[in-house]
Amino acid sequence: MFNLVLPPDQNHQYGIFFVLTAQTIFMRTFLLFSSLALVMIAGAFKMPAVGLDDVINALRTGNAQELAKYVDDNIEISLPDKSDSYSRAQAIMILKDFFNNNGVNGFDVQFKGENGGGQYCIGTLKTKSGNYRTTVFMKSKDGKQLVKQIIFKAQ
Repeated sequence: MFNLVLPPDQNHQYGIFFVLTAQTIFMRTFLLFSSLALVMIAGAFKMPAVGLDDVINALRTGNAQELAKYVDDNIEISLPDKSDSYSRAQAIMILKDFFNNNGVNGFDVQFKGENGGGQYCIGTLKTKSGNYRTTVFMKSKDGKQLVKQIIFKAQ
């Protein structure tokens, strides 16, 4: 790899040291660039934003307080009898009332995906008073996924 010419009495002793050092430097450089390449490749794959699965779990249990952690400052809620935009505090009260009045038994996910930096989910909210086709739209805000719209349609 490298030839280092030293006086005959030192050639053997220092030549091996130089070759081993060059190999060590090469391996360290190779590992550094390999690690950087791996990090860049892993970063290229978009990891789903945290939040949608937590929202789904809150819907399954009918837990408006848990859902509140993922609601944006303003949210649009569509219920079978009314639809409007609400503040977070109003929305949580409306969702809590809706969940309590209908008695949530579960939530079955039919489809979930990503679009334009946001996430969405379509499923069936099962309640004692009937099933509701439910659509949840989330948008990224300050690095977090927040619920911007929830639609409940009676089935």
